[in-house]
Amino acid sequence: MFWRRQRAAMERFHPLHRALIDQRGFTVSLRRDDWEPVIRSLAGHGLEVKRRKWAPPPRTATVLVPLVRVLTADMRPEGVLSVAADLRGPTAPGKATPEQQLPVRHPVKSLKQWFVIDPWLRMRAELRDGSVLEFQVTDRIRHRKLRKTNPRGKIKFKRKSKTVQLVRVIRHLPKGAAHRRPDTPPPAWFSVRVKTGSRMVIRATGKFQGPVADPELTKAILQMTTEPFRWTPPGTITPRRKP
Repeated sequence: MFWRRQRAAMERFHPLHRALIDQRGFTVSLRRDDWEPVIRSLAGHGLEVKRRKWAPPPRTATVLVPLVRVLTADMRPEGVLSVAADLRGPTAPGKATPEQQLPVRHPVKSLKQWFVIDPWLRMRAELRDGSVLEFQVTDRIRHRKLRKTNPRGKIKFKRKSKTVQLVRVIRHLPKGAAHRRPDTPPPAWFSVRVKTGSRMVIRATGKFQGPVADPELTKAILQMTTEPFRWTPPGTITPRRKP
């Protein structure tokens, strides 16, 4: 009966909230104010449902919701925020590349290598000033499995994994918007590339040896997100007017 009541409570959750529980992700585009019911529904999850297997993925609270809140705070009411969240994790089908046999030397008998590419979050926001901000977070995990002979002649197996988390932030300025190169360079841990023209595009790319704890990753994403805005000091872009 207890679990039945919790299941009934879940039926009242926002559809995107239920998608995070049942499918571990969603792809959707909503206007700014339509995201607030999603956030409220997620905030009340713990009060209604206690069973761990029915909880949204951990990255929902530590990464997804904080970023949605930050982006919607800088959007017009009619602005659209698009989110593609795949929080199934790196073991989900279709994320691993085929295995490769690598050359070996004695005492290694065989060495197999494969990668897992997990682009688990993409977001695109139409901001209040008329610019568009996009970012993507991808986990790239290298797996190696080797078979070797120890000095006593026994066969041993070893597995090694290395995770790199890639973050890319792109800001598309409005056509003809004024801009200015910042007086100081960006932090050394990420790079910035600029494409000039009638509509300037600023790209910030960072690579983190991971896996980085989710709260720290969120802080890094937000810090990278501020870099494209240093190219347009306050007052250099006129906010869009409602039609």
